[in-house]
Amino acid sequence: MGTHYKGTPDEVRAINAYIKLQRAADSTVARATQHLSSAGLTFSQYGVLDILFHFGPLPLGQIAEKILKSEGNMTTVVDNLERRKLVQRERNGRDRRVVTVSLAEEGHKLISEVLPRHIKAIVEEMSLLTPVEQEVLGRLCRRLGKQEQVAPAQENGLLEQDEETLKGKQPDQDSVVRS
Repeated sequence: MGTHYKGTPDEVRAINAYIKLQRAADSTVARATQHLSSAGLTFSQYGVLDILFHFGPLPLGQIAEKILKSEGNMTTVVDNLERRKLVQRERNGRDRRVVTVSLAEEGHKLISEVLPRHIKAIVEEMSLLTPVEQEVLGRLCRRLGKQEQVAPAQENGLLEQDEETLKGKQPDQDSVVRS
C-alpha cells in the first residue's frame, strides 16, 4: 500500500519508495531475528556481541557508532549484557572517561552458538532475491545510507550496469563503474 498523499509526482514517488523500503526493512529484520529471543537477546544486544566477537574490545562510543545507536542507549544495552556476565567493562587507565567493553567467556560462547543461526536466517531471508539483485540492492542501500551523490555520467553507467545485470547479462567490464 502506497501513500495517500496528493503531492507532486516526485513527492509521491519518493514517499512510496520510502514506505516500501521501511516496510521491507522492518519485516525482513523481524523475520531474520526471531531466533534471537530464544537466546534471550534483543537485536541491539546481539549487535554488541557480534561487534565484539569480530573486532575485539572496543570503547563504548565506537560500539554505538557501529550499530547506529546513541551512547546512552548503548549504556543500557551493555548494562544488561554485563548483568548476564556476557560482557565486561574496563575503564581506560589514562582516560577514565573511556570505557572499553569486551566479551566475557559466556558472551563468547553465546555468540559462537547464535552467529551461525543468524547468518543462516539472513541468507534464507535474502534468498528471495538473486545474487545479482542482492548486489544491486546493496549498492542502492549504501548510496541511500551514506547519502552518496553519483555524477550523472556515473549514474547512467550504474543504471545500464544494473539493467544488464538484472537481465542476467554480464556487464561489459569496461563500462562497470565501481561503487
